[in-house]
Amino acid sequence: MAFLRSPHAHARIGRVDLASARAMPGVVTCVTAADLRDTVRPLRAASRMTGYHATDLLPLAADKVRYQGEPVVAVVAESRYVAEDAVDAIAVEWSPLPPVPDARAAMAAESPLVHEEFGTNVILTRAFRHGDVDPALAGAALVVRERFRFRRHAALPIENRAALAAWNADGLTLWSSTQVPGMVRDALAESLAVPGHRIRVVAPDVGGGFGLKSSVYAEEIAVAALARRVGRPVKWIGDRREDLLASTQAWDEEIDATLALDGHGTIRGLRASVLADVGAYSIVPWTASIEVIQVISFLPGPYRVPAYLGEGAGVATNKAPMGPYRGVGRPVATFVMESLLDRAARRLGLDPREIRRRNFITEFPWRSPSGIVWDSGSFAETLDEAARLADWDGVRAAQSLRGDATRRLGVGVASYVELTGIGSAIPASPGADIATGTEGATVRVDPTGTVTASFGLACHGQGHETTLAQVVADTLGARLDDVRVVHGDTSAGPIGTGTYASRSAVLGGGAAILASRSVREKALAIAAHQLEADARDIELQESAAWVRGAPDRRVSLREIARSAYLGARRLPKGLEPGLEATRYYDPFFGTASSATHIAVVEVDLALGAVTVLRHVVVEDCGRVINPRIVEGQTIGGVAQGIGGALLEELVYDDQAQLATGSLMDYLPPTAWEIPPIVVRHLDRPSPSTIGGFKGVGEGGTIGAPAAIANAVSDALGSLGVEIAELPVTPDRIFRLLASRAPRTG
Repeated sequence: MAFLRSPHAHARIGRVDLASARAMPGVVTCVTAADLRDTVRPLRAASRMTGYHATDLLPLAADKVRYQGEPVVAVVAESRYVAEDAVDAIAVEWSPLPPVPDARAAMAAESPLVHEEFGTNVILTRAFRHGDVDPALAGAALVVRERFRFRRHAALPIENRAALAAWNADGLTLWSSTQVPGMVRDALAESLAVPGHRIRVVAPDVGGGFGLKSSVYAEEIAVAALARRVGRPVKWIGDRREDLLASTQAWDEEIDATLALDGHGTIRGLRASVLADVGAYSIVPWTASIEVIQVISFLPGPYRVPAYLGEGAGVATNKAPMGPYRGVGRPVATFVMESLLDRAARRLGLDPREIRRRNFITEFPWRSPSGIVWDSGSFAETLDEAARLADWDGVRAAQSLRGDATRRLGVGVASYVELTGIGSAIPASPGADIATGTEGATVRVDPTGTVTASFGLACHGQGHETTLAQVVADTLGARLDDVRVVHGDTSAGPIGTGTYASRSAVLGGGAAILASRSVREKALAIAAHQLEADARDIELQESAAWVRGAPDRRVSLREIARSAYLGARRLPKGLEPGLEATRYYDPFFGTASSATHIAVVEVDLALGAVTVLRHVVVEDCGRVINPRIVEGQTIGGVAQGIGGALLEELVYDDQAQLATGSLMDYLPPTAWEIPPIVVRHLDRPSPSTIGGFKGVGEGGTIGAPAAIANAVSDALGSLGVEIAELPVTPDRIFRLLASRAPRTG
């Protein structure tokens, strides 16, 4: 399958001539939205928010296109070559409309409307209020104001999105490069009007997701609908241009923020207004609110903020839809708050570390101004250890020795707290009608002694097969080699949604512990019966059970399992046959992970170039299951954060045409730009989750942009430059320096 995608950002679709394409040898079918109208229902991301406008998700655009790259015609052919040639043979009569390329302009009364039926381009608003902000600002000794800008960004997983659908007598099987097979299955059942038990969604090993693959996409619906239509398996593999054009995009927000402090640097109040360019549609299932609400809800960070007003608006434009990206709102919120604190510290003559120490939350549990409950945090501890590892004082000494050199040295710090393993009390997308608060695990020991642990989660590089196997083996008392983890298949495990929001270890690991405990309890009862001992005297480790104090009296887990399936004669009286359990876990509030990042940079004034010399991360991610996997997660996240801070930007022109549609123009970091990254973990188990686990998958990306921005501001501070826009490219540095250069003549 291949798609004819709109070359226009905003246009009416007129006559579509498919005759030449349909006549080409090897073409199976060509369809438009009209051809699928009777068999595919539109999907909508519902929300309980007032003032929110939901948009339809259809496999193909009907009547009008709203962003460049939106799919309009689907072609199925015997090969990709034929399909692509057939796409080129399709003629469409377009009626271009004035584009809406900018969120601020889109709010003007005279702006064209992306969705005329709403009568506005503002498709959502939300506010959080705590205390009285106006008196706090009015009575403050110091008020710091800034307008921040975080530019639009691509997730850029190494594997582009792809899907393959096949129908048979049992129904539909869809293989998809997705993070959320459970969500995709539910969406397909609704859209195609097919019972859920006749739909199987499989997410094989996925080459990266970063949030981009956590939404339901038009292409997944189209490939399933077309496979049913032609009676043959159909596959679509997106290319890099399609990925940059039509996958969900991140950030693109403008934040006006004001921080009030007393003369000692203690925060009195915070006010912020966030304007988010959410693109053309509200994504399924998260809605267009997920990013903007996360920014205003996490903006106070790990600090005591007695008075807070955070307001957010999501504005529709003719760009690809905004969706979740690694960190979801927290990279932006951390950039804003940490930049404000550094500005305040400079004006008060305080060390950047000291102003943070004076404002850190120290009592737990703590309810933030937006209602988030922080169950724990190691804020001061991570800050002090990061400063030691980064040699903060040594960098300061080196700065004084350099004087007015053309290469300026800077050091920047960023501390943050994030909610991970989110339970049902605080949903991942506030207001959205999504069941994301629980996850299940099924643990089964078969007669061969193999332990199969099945999950609704899906892995896209986190190493679930290792970490979840460790949890099961440790809890059950099995050898690690005996444990097999099954995930990413809606027909093979308990009901689940998928992997996102740093939830796999917390929810999946918690469910695995509950199920493994149940199986272990039953295995101990069977072993006690076989060994003629009390179950309380039985040890079970390394897939063998023995009587405590008499290690020769033992049975293997395989022998225990064989007895479990041979019937009541082999079991204690009243014990049900079988050796398996399914358990679900809801951590309710979730748990807080925290970290401090410190970046050391060098800025070349002649080139406007920023080089990150080293980057230090000290994090509290709870009980660490596998240190190497956690370290890899953190380093990968920092690499993405460096890209967002210095390089990566999706640029649209004034006609809402994407100017960075290839990797010649969109610049992710390479190994050359990644410095030595030092990672340290504090082993501080969560007090509120089973196993003490906290999430860690997003932290690297949350802290790095803010730390690097503050380091660049530190390097250029004597020249009157403060960074308020990311990425901080050489061009932007030149402009900032030029705007502050003394005028002559």
